[in-house]
Amino acid sequence: MTQKILILDLLNQKQIKQFRLEQLIYGSIEIRESHNKKYIYVHTKEDGVQVTKYVGEYTEILYNYILGNNEEAKIIKKDIRSIEKKLRQLDYIDEDLTEEVAINIDFAHKYLIDTIYNQAILEGITTTLPDTENLIENGIVNNMKFEDTLKIINLKHAWEFILNKHVITSKTDYSVLCMVNKLVEEGFHYTAGMIRSIPVKISGTTWVPPLPIESEIKEDILMITSSKKSNLDKSIDLLLYVVRKQMFTDGNKRTSVIFANHYLISKGLGLIVIPVDKIEKYKKLLIEYYESNNKKNIFEFLKNECYLNIKGNKPSKELKDALKELDYMKKHKEKYKTYNDVDELFIDITKEN
Repeated sequence: MTQKILILDLLNQKQIKQFRLEQLIYGSIEIRESHNKKYIYVHTKEDGVQVTKYVGEYTEILYNYILGNNEEAKIIKKDIRSIEKKLRQLDYIDEDLTEEVAINIDFAHKYLIDTIYNQAILEGITTTLPDTENLIENGIVNNMKFEDTLKIINLKHAWEFILNKHVITSKTDYSVLCMVNKLVEEGFHYTAGMIRSIPVKISGTTWVPPLPIESEIKEDILMITSSKKSNLDKSIDLLLYVVRKQMFTDGNKRTSVIFANHYLISKGLGLIVIPVDKIEKYKKLLIEYYESNNKKNIFEFLKNECYLNIKGNKPSKELKDALKELDYMKKHKEKYKTYNDVDELFIDITKEN
């Protein structure tokens, strides 16, 4: 495992543990009494600031539940410190995000469920947008095969990986590409994240992609990202390069889209998503591209019909304020009863800007 892949793997582990920590109700327990009833509050620190949260009316079960969470939180924090120590030993430097990239990450998070749903349909998974949301947000599976469920969960993990602020500042290269495929194909192939050493066939065409060579892939990716083209054009070139190279045993279409978006988001330029109503056209153009190696038509299609641009106009103060407010309310949403209304307001503001 190269140093870059090791760093990315550690960053992914850290993100998973931080996410789990955020889900836990834990902290120093305080029991308050009012009108002959007892209520539980917990005290924690968030970004160095002391925060008090109301948990609920006192019960022994709830009290013991928080005690158990406190023990788990200690273990998670210890694991995070261990990961951070390993990252320092690898000379990893935590870079700050630019405002444009931070806004793009929020934009991508906002449309994450819709993006994953579109990719799931492209993959041939039988699902609906509500079922996809239920699975991603609540872990609820409705009439879905285990294999399809795992593919959607893997897409979620892969997107969360590239949207990690530590990963998005990493160079879009072979190491990131392999990590994306590893997450996309986790649980399906033991070779996930490694270039294939066996021939593959593509449905719908007789064209057979040659066996990939690691050194060539690294050079080709560097050549694309170093070209004088616009960053949007380079991200589309990355997508088309990966999808036709077919360098992995499986998951190449999913990997190509997420990998290209890593580059695009790192430049604060938006998203590339193949909408459900454009999938058949994309598949047709993809076969044409496979067989001819002429990317003109599919390139124009991706650029004109699949690109969500947030760079066209400078984000307004209202959009920035809405993003900040949304972020705060996500952290403290138990205080707000109009959280969904704010979500809807945010979507309207985003569309207007």
